[in-house]
Amino acid sequence: MRRRDVLRLSALAGATGGLTLDPVTFAHARDPGDAGEGPGTERDGGRESGRERKRTVRGHLPTGSPDFVYLPVDVPVGVREIAVSYAYDKPSVPPGTQGNACDIGIFDERGVELGGRGFRGWSGGARSEFAISAERATPGYLPGPVRPGTWHVVLGPYTVAPQGLDYEVTVELRFGPPGETPAPGYPPRARGRGRAWYRGDCHLHTVYSDGRRTPAEVVAAARAAGLDFITTTEHNTHAGHRAWDGLWGDDLLILTGEEVTTRNGHVLALGLDPGTFIDWRYRARDNAFGRYARAIRRAGGLVVPAHPHGTCVGCNWKFGFNEADAVEVWNGVFGPDDEASIAEWDNTLVAAVRGAGRWLPAMGNSDAHREPQPVGSPQTVVLADELSRDAIQKGIRAGRSWLAESSAVELRFSAAGGRGRHAGIGGRLRVSREDPVTVRLEVSGVGPGCSARFITDQGPLYATALPASGSGTVEWRTTASYAAYVRAEIRRAPADGGASGLPGPMVAMTNPVFLGED
Repeated sequence: MRRRDVLRLSALAGATGGLTLDPVTFAHARDPGDAGEGPGTERDGGRESGRERKRTVRGHLPTGSPDFVYLPVDVPVGVREIAVSYAYDKPSVPPGTQGNACDIGIFDERGVELGGRGFRGWSGGARSEFAISAERATPGYLPGPVRPGTWHVVLGPYTVAPQGLDYEVTVELRFGPPGETPAPGYPPRARGRGRAWYRGDCHLHTVYSDGRRTPAEVVAAARAAGLDFITTTEHNTHAGHRAWDGLWGDDLLILTGEEVTTRNGHVLALGLDPGTFIDWRYRARDNAFGRYARAIRRAGGLVVPAHPHGTCVGCNWKFGFNEADAVEVWNGVFGPDDEASIAEWDNTLVAAVRGAGRWLPAMGNSDAHREPQPVGSPQTVVLADELSRDAIQKGIRAGRSWLAESSAVELRFSAAGGRGRHAGIGGRLRVSREDPVTVRLEVSGVGPGCSARFITDQGPLYATALPASGSGTVEWRTTASYAAYVRAEIRRAPADGGASGLPGPMVAMTNPVFLGED
């Protein structure tokens, strides 16, 4: 790539976050070079037979490349299937330096504008090839007619090595009758048990993004884990919404969603109307997140920032919490990033009781991708009037929920005051500042060596060991003047025996009970 091309590409990256290359055309497939020459690209002469045509594009992207590189493809009339494959180099880099990682997806002739009207699929870095026809599509992609017009293959250079990134994209058009697209089947409402505590895992991946389990395997694992509901949250695609046909039942509610994976954090769009796509092509500096948070809600979903202190590139949440309905504070195996998320979340509770805004409920999800990652560990246990999308979402939004490492854990947490006043998780016990309050925790199934502690706006104010049986009841007395809220945690003993002063791994935790008139 010549120096002026690098400057052009860098300027486009800074201005728009995207770069459009010169188009690939199949108008004269036997004529070498007919695809044109774009900056930094080389194109072969292609191949043509009676029923298929192929073109390959090669190019180079320097560090500082835009988030998305669009390769236009002129699709003529009569195409039955479009197939794309790609590859890129992975040179050695110095320790501590990011190497090359490049995602891929495609938009059809309806365009690439934000909002996703032309979106036809995304596989991130999970696949090196995909195909789309009316009858079928590679998991992560939407089946449907391959209509004539300008399609766009999208490269997403997630990280680029100091040497830059050399890529190769091959597009093949296969001709024939268009075929018919099967009508999608979406999960229905489940029967449930009326008003009850329902267990769910709302962060799961299958082969429809970067997971390794099939939907059937996820459902089997969910039932084995004792779950009542799950949400499918594939990265940046809704193609998997139609993949659960026949897997549901009165015992299992399947909700559709998306993990919107931006370069400045991931957000779970939970319980979307089936078939809804939420775009991800923006950063915090673009001031666009509010628009897509509103789009999630219009589609019936909840906005839940995922693993806000995750350690992977792009996982840290940088959009703030003003648009959130809840926050995922426990993601998979409990670790230091979860500890940081819980501490940050607890600070928002303190701010809320001081009148600085509303409080956000906490969630816990497995983010399971493959074996041996367990589905349902952790899980969110929600008090809902029935096992339906609306009822579960109302329970989550209200904070009537607690988190557990497995369905073996049972928990009850409440606060009681004078005159028979009582409040449960997510509620408010309306008492005067000096009225005595009794906080009560009943727990079972946590195993030996665990302790319970009560956290308030001042921090941990009470802790005690639980019986070796893993079951027991803990009570603590306080007042609203001493504790504006109380929440419970159950933890295992720290691995270092407490030398660091840090608590051990989480076994279960609750959302708060608020104390006081306001």
